[in-house]
Amino acid sequence: MLDRVPTGLLVDGVWRPAAEDATFAVVDPATGGTLLHLADASPEDGRKALDAAVAAGHGWAATPPRQRAEVLRRAFDLLQERRGDFALLMTLEMGKPLAEARGEVAYGGEFLRWFSEEAVRIGGSYGTNPEGTGRATVSHKPVGPAFLITPWNFPLAMATRKIAPALAAGCTVVVKPAELTPLTTLLFADLLVEAGVPAGVVNVVPTTRAAAVSAPVIADRRLRKLSFTGSTPVGRTLLGQAAQNVLRTSMELGGNAPFLVFADADLDLAVEGALAAKFRNTGQACTAANRFLVHEDVADEFTRRVTERVAAMRVGRGTEDGVTIGPLIDARAVDKAHRLVTDAVERGATVRTGGHPVDGPGTFYAPTVLTDVQPGSAILDDEIFGPVLAIRTFHSEDEAVAAANDTEYGLVGYAFTDDPARGQRLMERLETGMLGLNTGVVSNASAPFGGVKQSGLGREGGGEGIAEYLETMYTLTPDPFRHTDSTTTAQGAAR
Repeated sequence: MLDRVPTGLLVDGVWRPAAEDATFAVVDPATGGTLLHLADASPEDGRKALDAAVAAGHGWAATPPRQRAEVLRRAFDLLQERRGDFALLMTLEMGKPLAEARGEVAYGGEFLRWFSEEAVRIGGSYGTNPEGTGRATVSHKPVGPAFLITPWNFPLAMATRKIAPALAAGCTVVVKPAELTPLTTLLFADLLVEAGVPAGVVNVVPTTRAAAVSAPVIADRRLRKLSFTGSTPVGRTLLGQAAQNVLRTSMELGGNAPFLVFADADLDLAVEGALAAKFRNTGQACTAANRFLVHEDVADEFTRRVTERVAAMRVGRGTEDGVTIGPLIDARAVDKAHRLVTDAVERGATVRTGGHPVDGPGTFYAPTVLTDVQPGSAILDDEIFGPVLAIRTFHSEDEAVAAANDTEYGLVGYAFTDDPARGQRLMERLETGMLGLNTGVVSNASAPFGGVKQSGLGREGGGEGIAEYLETMYTLTPDPFRHTDSTTTAQGAAR
């Protein structure tokens, strides 16, 4: 299967080496072994990729929406046929358990299907202006060439979530996949070519020099759209660069998700939701629950049930049967998780299970439950991005809401309560772009994914997702019935 993964850059429909013939290694985080060596794009390669996207732009924008839709639908069908290959490849390069990788193939594929359907529904409006003096037409057109920067933790879904709406809208793209997990994106790009995407419409430039390659692409006046998923500090830098040419931007940045469990919650449901919200992708997700706020009346029982389940989790390579916790992406991620746990313990937290790196090859961290986490602990402010569940208690709804909102982030939150009125209040009081109410998973291709505050700008998925790649144009024309011609005037009078 690895032999089928392209190892070059995709520029103008051709797989080619990097301009300087540079390469880099992609490593299996479960073993530390090298999977493949890839072409390492230079700034010159990035410029050539943008040249190709610009040259293909007019033709792709003029392609009938139905044809664009059919290309995306063929890509969806091909992905379903090869879902086993894509799942295995993601497990090898990113480490997630194979069952979760299969889930990502299903989730990522839905963006292809959803936006294939949205491509033919790009509408507009026509009507009389309030004064009756003219006709107002509102139309939409592709924003233009787009630069898409994807993260390492969901290498297929983050690519489809950006590429599919861009292509549906009629935009051409340059994709820069994450250095740590570029293989899935390359294999997917090859699939898009097979599905009928014309040369230059999708270009892919894996690189170890992200800033050096990205900066000149973003500075080029021909680029009209930037979409980035990653950390808030990097997002701030990219926003500053994008401001120079006033680019349309979509930013899906960091999170610090609260997970609220009220005294009236169904604890069976809350425990299942906690495990899904925290340990999916080994905790390496921007949507992962970061701060567990549990009502004091149910905290002991919730902790007991969660700890029992977490202690039984099997850690190992994602290709092994029964593994539920794979490796973290690299040694830095392990160090960060352990630093946050150590700080919390030094401030008074109790380790109920785990709390340490796992010896042996690969970059593993034991699934962990902490209780008695004290205010001021770094784990309450920093995005953990690891399998660590940190619990503190609250007494009242107001206290829980204040604690949940006490962060600069606002991507997603979770709340478990059997009180419908409380659920309605939380929808209005929590400062978050998304809310899982009595569920630990919120992502869906048909829904707008995105956050508020420093968790980002714009939305991906749903009708809002394709709007991010469309410009709106308003045209005013005079009242067609107001003419001096007597026949037309008579018709207007009759009207």
